[in-house]
Amino acid sequence: MEKKIYMTAGYNTISLGTGRKEFNPGKPRPGIEHYIKEAGSQVLSKIGGPDAVDETVIGNFMACRFNSQAHLGAFAPYIDEGLSGKPSTRVEGACASGGLALLTGIKSVLSGSAEVVLALGVEVQNSVKAIYGADILAAAGWAAERKTGHAFFFPGQFSDRAGVYFERFGRERTRKSFARWYRNAIENARLCLTAQEYHNTVADLETLAMTEPNGKSFVDYLNLFDCSKVSDGASAIAIVSREGLRRIGIPVEEAVEITGFGHAVNNITVKPADPTELSTARLAAEKALKMAGISIGQVGTVETHDCFTIAGILGVEALGLAKKGEGPDYVLAGETSRKGEVPFNTTGGLIGWGHPTGATGVHMAVTIMEQLTGKAGDTQINIRPSKPFGLSLNMGGDDKTLVSIVYRRGE
Repeated sequence: MEKKIYMTAGYNTISLGTGRKEFNPGKPRPGIEHYIKEAGSQVLSKIGGPDAVDETVIGNFMACRFNSQAHLGAFAPYIDEGLSGKPSTRVEGACASGGLALLTGIKSVLSGSAEVVLALGVEVQNSVKAIYGADILAAAGWAAERKTGHAFFFPGQFSDRAGVYFERFGRERTRKSFARWYRNAIENARLCLTAQEYHNTVADLETLAMTEPNGKSFVDYLNLFDCSKVSDGASAIAIVSREGLRRIGIPVEEAVEITGFGHAVNNITVKPADPTELSTARLAAEKALKMAGISIGQVGTVETHDCFTIAGILGVEALGLAKKGEGPDYVLAGETSRKGEVPFNTTGGLIGWGHPTGATGVHMAVTIMEQLTGKAGDTQINIRPSKPFGLSLNMGGDDKTLVSIVYRRGE
């Protein structure tokens, strides 16, 4: 890139929903404005307040239906009155809305129109019953397919992917890898205070996750433990230039440099040519790695979009860490665990930390920023000198909008 771009001062709210002790469906819960204000104000407190900010970007998928609220860009002054009069934009790309917020901020800094951008992602989804939520979330796919699709639309689509994968590469081994993915997610989430599964105390996670799918009550090839939960939350981070770092008074070592990014989109009206591949994810990651000038072998930690366990396995293969059909072996060998070759989703990912859809891409960036700067607390992993990079892969819809970003600790 023509100039250095950094991210710093990240913050995550609690990912609230079933599994959290404080979550009670029968009692009033925080509204979307609460999450926007909490995440945004916490970042402002770390960077010297609103005067340091040139513009705000908010990523959100479907507040207009979950919360009857659109026009989220105008909530920036609600975070702090000091943001009044400054540019603020809302961006949307289904579950990749957070990643698009990051890219929008990166491009503003690259263009020179901003030196400091407040990037935020938010979603509040526990406002409706699950079956109605499934209908709302189906808007991340092609509306024409909703009429004939499964009642649980996206679980149905990824269940279909899993079914083809079972047939082509073997069911038992793949199911075991799903269970291992779930175990890793929950064990990582138990270390993270803000994770939705932080309070999970199940002793034998893999046995639980091997529960047989029941197509009569859910979908044919996935069980409930193969799925990310319905989550409310927000994440925010500052995207800054070198001059921006000086302005906010944060040392470069406490920031991560963005060394590459990739953005790829596929036709939403077309079914995947091969259900056992995430071809758009692969393209976005390849673009990011090429811009960064590195190989996947130099990446020390990954945050991937495991909306379902099958998406986690396919993400491993899309990144080139395992050959097609061998993702289950890579996971079962422990390579994606905290002490593996490439630790994945170190705060739990979508299955363990939670999936407030519009916030997910920003949460990924905050997690990697904390890991690479040594500020991850109980979730901290060892970042080896030979693998100093982090990579995030944020997916919208069924492999339709993908954002991948490569990070390295500032120096």
